[in-house]
Amino acid sequence: MSTGREPSLTEVVMEHVRSAVVEGTMRPQEWYSVYQLADELGVSRSPVREGLLRLEEAGLIRFVRNRGFQIIPTTPEDVAEIFSIRLALEVPAAHRAALYADESFAAEAAELREQMCEAAEQDDEPRFFAVDQQLHGIVLTAGSMRRGHRIVDQLRVSTRLLGDSTAGRSREYPDIIGEHDPIVAAILAGDGPGAARAMRDHLEATAVLLIGQALHYAERSEDPQDLWTRLRAGFDS
Repeated sequence: MSTGREPSLTEVVMEHVRSAVVEGTMRPQEWYSVYQLADELGVSRSPVREGLLRLEEAGLIRFVRNRGFQIIPTTPEDVAEIFSIRLALEVPAAHRAALYADESFAAEAAELREQMCEAAEQDDEPRFFAVDQQLHGIVLTAGSMRRGHRIVDQLRVSTRLLGDSTAGRSREYPDIIGEHDPIVAAILAGDGPGAARAMRDHLEATAVLLIGQALHYAERSEDPQDLWTRLRAGFDS
């Protein structure tokens, strides 16, 4: 439901940078100009600086006055932390969704699955990623975790730098769709433990693959599964 409030110029700047990261038009470690960004958006430099400072607080960019800003690369340790948070939110959300999901959830999940299949057939990775994110979002919403939904969306911006859907990199589109199917099936069957288990399996598989990609980009030779296990220590206690 719309709040009727127009986004502030600072929020417009933040969303523009997030979208540029998702779309790949802004890349890690390259320098970008505050002046050029202000001109591009048709706003003064003040809201641009404020938006960049907020993004720096969120860990997405590094902002240096009189030089510009850089997108911060996502490290294997970042991925492990992000997915530990996602597990803490999305696993119980899937369990709760199995208790509360209704016919509208079933219809929306079916529609999103069809869209994922269409995007896969067209090899449209950005669209596939967007629909994947929507599917996770409706599970969080059905599990009464609307704040969790917003948190997860923010976290996915960082892992998007590595190719968040992992499609065409570490696994194929049908593999990803196949990991979502048991989550939705368990929710529709009212099987809370099964939905939670399927969500955990999916997120952990994705985490290990993205840690592997982050290790590759960082030219590090550790085993992704071993690193994930070590970095996850204590999160489930």
